[in-house]
Amino acid sequence: MTGQCTAFHDNTRIAQGTRSELVASLRGRENGLMLFEDATGRIVDLDWRGEPEAVEAAPPPRKRGRPKLGVVPREVTLLPRHWEWLNSQPGGASRALRRLVDDARKADGGRSTRRTAQERTYRFLSAIAGDFPHFEEATRHLFADDPDGFAITIAGWPADVQQYAKTLLEPPEGDES
Repeated sequence: MTGQCTAFHDNTRIAQGTRSELVASLRGRENGLMLFEDATGRIVDLDWRGEPEAVEAAPPPRKRGRPKLGVVPREVTLLPRHWEWLNSQPGGASRALRRLVDDARKADGGRSTRRTAQERTYRFLSAIAGDFPHFEEATRHLFADDPDGFAITIAGWPADVQQYAKTLLEPPEGDES
């Protein structure tokens, strides 16, 4: 889902694509549109005035690390005893932290992935369906991990809203956790 957005008008899905693709295809029809980032369910604001290619942000300045491998440097604050233990591990602190995170993700059993999907879906529903009948009941089913109850509760909502909500609940492709 990363990089893709979905456009709705009057609770009907009318387009999906990158931000620049949406600007190119929907320019002149911006009134009443609601655009959502598929990866997060957040509302997207676009600058309709410029060229579609300008909507995609300029590439960020090159950062430290190993960008080709997807390595992202960040700051971690630990107590001295934690640093001692990490530095004594084979491969050093970074390798030990990566191993610990991978082990925790495996032990998670997909709970974090489900929670992320629920939050993404809730953001979308809050923006577009907050005044729909049974909204509160639907969100209770959503966070209770009750897909059947969720589907039954939203059955009377517009078909595109239902379908997109169900799509947002699916884990992203390639997500192993």
